Amino acid sequence: QVQLVESGGGLVRPGGSLRLSCAVSGFTGFTFSRYNMQWYRQAPGKEREWVATFRRDGSTSYTDSIKGRFTISRDNAKNTLYLQMNNLKPEDTAVYYCNGDRTTGFFSWGQGTQVTVSS
Repeated sequence: QVQLVESGGGLVRPGGSLRLSCAVSGFTGFTFSRYNMQWYRQAPGKEREWVATFRRDGSTSYTDSIKGRFTISRDNAKNTLYLQMNNLKPEDTAVYYCNGDRTTGFFSWGQGTQVTVSS
């Protein structure tokens, strides 16, 4: 079974930065590099939404609201996904999660990491 552990969240002022990490551990033979990986977030009282994708072919995609501010990356040797978040805004406040996608497969959700942007 694959486990996802998100970390790096916290309280930051508007305009600040955070770097989130998602450590992925799996069964013997699990190959992280074969999976498209995504970041999602869920704000209070709202549905979970997709934020960004890093595909196994190296291509990336972002939701419009974070383009130019967030950068998704991955280190396949470390089985880790990252999200660099710059120029944070109050509307970025949410619990952030990582997971796969419908193309290469989803995993059980981790606990997420809380990001709070407030002055």
